[in-house]
Amino acid sequence: MCRYPDISPQPNVVPLCERGLDCYRRALAEGLASDDVPDCLTELGLMRRQAGTGNRWVAVPPDIASHDLTRPLERAILAQQHTVAGIYDALSAAEDVYRTQQRTSAASVRLLHGADVIYAALERASEACREELLTAHPGGARDPDALGKTLPRTLRLNKRGVRQRTLYQHSVRAHGPTLAYIERVTSAGAQVRTLDEVVDRLIVYDRSIAFIPDPRYDQQTTALAVEHPALIHYLVKVFDHAWQRAEPVTISQDHRLPLLTDETRRAVLKLMVEGHTDAGIGKRLGISSRTVSHHIKKASDLVGSRSRAHLAYLLARSELLQSPRGD
Repeated sequence: MCRYPDISPQPNVVPLCERGLDCYRRALAEGLASDDVPDCLTELGLMRRQAGTGNRWVAVPPDIASHDLTRPLERAILAQQHTVAGIYDALSAAEDVYRTQQRTSAASVRLLHGADVIYAALERASEACREELLTAHPGGARDPDALGKTLPRTLRLNKRGVRQRTLYQHSVRAHGPTLAYIERVTSAGAQVRTLDEVVDRLIVYDRSIAFIPDPRYDQQTTALAVEHPALIHYLVKVFDHAWQRAEPVTISQDHRLPLLTDETRRAVLKLMVEGHTDAGIGKRLGISSRTVSHHIKKASDLVGSRSRAHLAYLLARSELLQSPRGD
């Protein structure tokens, strides 16, 4: 068991009184003093009995008295300093291990700069993927060029038997190129669902590496590659929670399902009631401000409101914002 010197507070120093000063002054002048010596002089070591003189006292120079008084304290301080040094030495090995582990953990999150670098990292992760791919894409309709680059990689994964689940926003159900892509990948075995909102972009390969945006930079040219097991576990849980609330996509002949109107309008009205602007709602749901205004006008016509405030009041009394699945 480790033991350290006692560092409890020391008694207060006795102050030198006026009577003691007078006695000390007479002892210095006369050389000796009687036995009527104040306690403050003896406790401070300024007066000592002189050997062989009975009850006679002799004055002690202050520097000698202070040296005798402080020597034990200085030894105690030195012992404490040795103890402190010993603590630092004992923990230094643990500090090295801790810093090494911290550097290893930090290395499990890498910042990728440049679209080419990100694409290359995605290609490497895709080639190594053997079991599962999870992706989430916010912002509505996807760029046709990006879909063209992604499709071959997705089909290769399907061919290798990799399970794929993808989340989009409801607005993709009215976008021809995205729907055509979904039709190709779902026919190959992938699963696709949509939500009114997708929190952020996410790609997870085999639950071993994830790619997420870094909000400090342009999301088109920067990304974070995450390999920390705890972080990946958290991201997968967020994805699974969203997946359970999402609606499966089935391709109809005209590529426009009733869900687009119902779910998107409900999402628009919820955000409108919360006070968001048309532009803010459109950005969150991946639709245009004009489409937002259209949904609000349709709802106003339906309930007969005279203004946005009146619409919000009427919505609170209606069932328009309730999910048909009871979510």
